[in-house]
Amino acid sequence: MSGLLRPVLLLPLLPGLLGGRPRYEPTWASLDARPLPAWFDEAKFGVFIHWGVFAVPSFGSEWFWWYWQKEKRESYVKFMKANYPPGFSYEDFGPLFTAEFFDPNQWADILKASGAKYVVLTSKHHEGFTLWGSKYSWNWNAVDVGPKRDLVAELETSVRNRTDLRFGLYHSLFEWFNPLFLEDATNAFKTRKFPTSKSLPELYEIVTKYQPEIVWSDGDGNAPDTYWNSTGFLAWLYNDSPVRDTVVTNDRWGVGSICKHGGFYTCSDRYNPGHLLPHKWENCMTIDKRSWGYRRNANLDDYFTIEDLVKQLVETVSCGGNLLMNIGPTHDGRIAAIFEERLRQMGAWLALNGEAIYGTEPWRAQNDTLTPGVWYTFRPKEGTVNAIFLNWPNSGILELGEPQTRLAETQVKLVGYEEPLKWVALGEKGIAVALPRLTPKQLPCQWGWTLTLTDVN
Repeated sequence: MSGLLRPVLLLPLLPGLLGGRPRYEPTWASLDARPLPAWFDEAKFGVFIHWGVFAVPSFGSEWFWWYWQKEKRESYVKFMKANYPPGFSYEDFGPLFTAEFFDPNQWADILKASGAKYVVLTSKHHEGFTLWGSKYSWNWNAVDVGPKRDLVAELETSVRNRTDLRFGLYHSLFEWFNPLFLEDATNAFKTRKFPTSKSLPELYEIVTKYQPEIVWSDGDGNAPDTYWNSTGFLAWLYNDSPVRDTVVTNDRWGVGSICKHGGFYTCSDRYNPGHLLPHKWENCMTIDKRSWGYRRNANLDDYFTIEDLVKQLVETVSCGGNLLMNIGPTHDGRIAAIFEERLRQMGAWLALNGEAIYGTEPWRAQNDTLTPGVWYTFRPKEGTVNAIFLNWPNSGILELGEPQTRLAETQVKLVGYEEPLKWVALGEKGIAVALPRLTPKQLPCQWGWTLTLTDVN
């Protein structure tokens, strides 16, 4: 018998021996060594979509249920008292999540127009409602309650048929009020009823069914990654899942994993360190400064302007990050006009300045030392340095402290303007560039401009 066993024992090693793909062990040491698929760093810009039952009250925040029932925040309690009958529960919002105007083709066209290279949809937020007909979320999913549609499948199909965007899914590990989770929490997570019967089966289900190329985990519920069996799931994802070669993941897989383990780091919401990091990271932020979900009580100045958003993108990419910019659709399935406008504005800016963003690497300096509001990116293949300046100088002269020029060799161009620009060196290091005199209508774009410098040290 021993002779028969020997080849079987070798089988796990065969891929390695035959030069196939490496097998990852369910340990952080092994999983963290997996190289991040190159497409993610090249993409630079994605759109986050927070959609769920919280879009029905659409008041205050997507954390509505928690703030109303658990923290009993006064404004939420008042809102419910004034607008809903006594005894109305959060579950009663489910049938009102109707999505009658949801047109996945229209969403896909808006996403394409934004210049984003990937999209991440909340397949399930902390409320536990799944946007697909999960067999592990009985009667609390979009196929059984509300829209009676598989919203994940519809958007996935439209995005893949109509755009080149990579399709990703957000999934919350924990659920605020799930009795199984609360029972495990009471037992200090020594029992694992909830992850084994709910969270993990859902993760395997969405990966197998929709093949997302981003699995964006969130909501550890103060439980360690061992409770969630995160390393076991990720080993399967990287070794055997249908997306094993292209999938990227984040760092939210249990207490202590954020900014430390997983794929790219998110570290915290709205993370924007302003300096270069040694590990690939993502700045997930939201156009509505106060909420990720749609809220009817937002004022105009609660939304970032396009100038703010271009600044966030440029700062993030210069420091080696990706920007994941969030919108919150309405309960009836619309992307509100203000979100659509911001997405299309970003797309218009990227259509012109995309060469300074997509596929770039951080340069030796991230921002300029002489003039504030100037950020650098580098195109290694072409050897070009991009200086993106957010303020057009009144003098018409832009002084840059970082570039080292070469006499008669360095060329400076303004993206969207034909002629090379005149420049003079500022001693050993630095350059003063004469910008063209243009009327507002002649400017190549309205927010943030790119200088391309060739042959600089």
